[in-house]
Amino acid sequence: MAVNLKTSKITNSEYDKLISKSLNLKNNKEKSIVEGKIVAIETDTIIVDVGLKSEGRIPITEFSKPGKNPEINIGDSVKVFVDRVDGVNGETKLSYEKALKQSAWNSLQDSFDNNKIVTGTPYNKVKGGMSVNLDGVTAFLPGSQIDNRQIVTDTKELIDKPLELMILKMDKYRGNIVVSRKAISDIEIKKQREKLLTNIKEGSILEGRIKNITDYGAFIDLGGIDGLVHITDIAWRKINHPSDLLEVGNQIKVKVLKYDEEITRLSLGIKQLTDDPWINVDKYFEIEKNYDGEISGINDQGIFLSINDFDGFVQTTELSWLKKPPHPSKIVQIKDKIKVKILEIDSEKRRLNCSLKRLKENPWLSIKEKFKVNDIINTKIVNIVDFGIFVKVYDEIDGMVHVSDLDWDESKCLSTLNSFKKGAKVSVKILEIDIDKERISLGIKHLNKNPILDFISKNPIKSIISGKIISINEKGLTVNISKNINGFIKKTDLAKDKSEQRIDRFAVNETIDSMITSFDEKSKKINLSIKDIEIDEEKKLLNKFGSKDSGASLGDILSDALKENKSS
Repeated sequence: MAVNLKTSKITNSEYDKLISKSLNLKNNKEKSIVEGKIVAIETDTIIVDVGLKSEGRIPITEFSKPGKNPEINIGDSVKVFVDRVDGVNGETKLSYEKALKQSAWNSLQDSFDNNKIVTGTPYNKVKGGMSVNLDGVTAFLPGSQIDNRQIVTDTKELIDKPLELMILKMDKYRGNIVVSRKAISDIEIKKQREKLLTNIKEGSILEGRIKNITDYGAFIDLGGIDGLVHITDIAWRKINHPSDLLEVGNQIKVKVLKYDEEITRLSLGIKQLTDDPWINVDKYFEIEKNYDGEISGINDQGIFLSINDFDGFVQTTELSWLKKPPHPSKIVQIKDKIKVKILEIDSEKRRLNCSLKRLKENPWLSIKEKFKVNDIINTKIVNIVDFGIFVKVYDEIDGMVHVSDLDWDESKCLSTLNSFKKGAKVSVKILEIDIDKERISLGIKHLNKNPILDFISKNPIKSIISGKIISINEKGLTVNISKNINGFIKKTDLAKDKSEQRIDRFAVNETIDSMITSFDEKSKKINLSIKDIEIDEEKKLLNKFGSKDSGASLGDILSDALKENKSS
């Protein structure tokens, strides 16, 4: 109401009332949110009338977002915050932003007090989480509170996307608000969990998400409760690791095998959703038939494979016809696709026993048709061991040359063995073919004439030879009688008279005569004797100078023989 000062007089009482009313109006509106009307829009200022002595001026930037024009018009009603009413100048200081924040804080406080869900928009990634806009108020969303399943490290996809949140903490004085996305999920999960637990029972078929995979199984999130599928309950066939068939994040159906209500533990199965294939295994396989499979495992005992989702096994001995086949890893690799022959269907062990080598004929059945004893083979060395070398004979058949069959000179056998290299070409002679034992004995030294046999052929039994003593022991003398050929004289063969059968009569490097008395074909040992020379000479003297009937003693005969030798 306008007052005409020229025509009206205001009494002191009326003036006091007006002053009091003005002061009350000021006090009531200051530091509060009031509704005003936009009366003017200038270049950088919005003028708002809130019913006070003077209008307020608000920077236009408070009404607009960066780079955008404000969506306001003259005459629009707006809520503003009365920051200050100056009693001297009558200047009123207003703020649109503070009104928004104050209203937002009030609304957020109500949501916090009553556990209401709020909507916020993440706009920036900060240390430990994200900054979120809640109706103009900045809140903090910790990384651990973004998701109930895991800590989210890549938050780019959440920027500028509205999220439903719960307020965990509010401090208006410090301007601190902490929110959580996870809390909403936890509430929903709790409801799902309670609902699930009321309906769950052994034999139930449920759907869940693969949450985690370990060496022993997979954990399934059923919506508020986790269950474990043990590795043995994933498939009817054997698998090396759950990750062979399962992947984290995938949805999957499971069957409840066991439910412990007291500790809320769930044992789940996947394979139990289908019938056990081993019940009708005979419908799928026949013994002695060939089938395709894929290698699933390898160890020292053999190889494991999957044959139409059934477990198969090939022992090392069934990999090759070789007497000593190589390690399975040298023949096949994981994931290799191979063909095998089924030898046995073992329902008790739930295993198909198979063979790789029986896909082709046993080469030992035809070996005697291709080779015979004394045949010479040009081949190569496939393996070298302490006791000899193995060479390729035919197909998957190896033969062995024992170290003792490398050289006729036993002292050179070991050095000869060490001179060979795997893969080197070599000629061998077949010494023996044993089909029953699947064994072929070979020799290299036999490619050359046996020097001992050659010596014996030139020096038969009863031959007298000279040799040098190379060693002496309590049993007798070892005598070198030719190059690399030795013979042995037993103590009892050192002399005819026992009194002369003494080792101490002889010395190493002494040259003596001896008679070849025997030759062992198997051991190739030559036995010698000095005694047999003496006996033989006696016989010759008796034949020449006496007889059994003459009555002459051996001494007399020897005396006569000496006299004759002197006279001659």
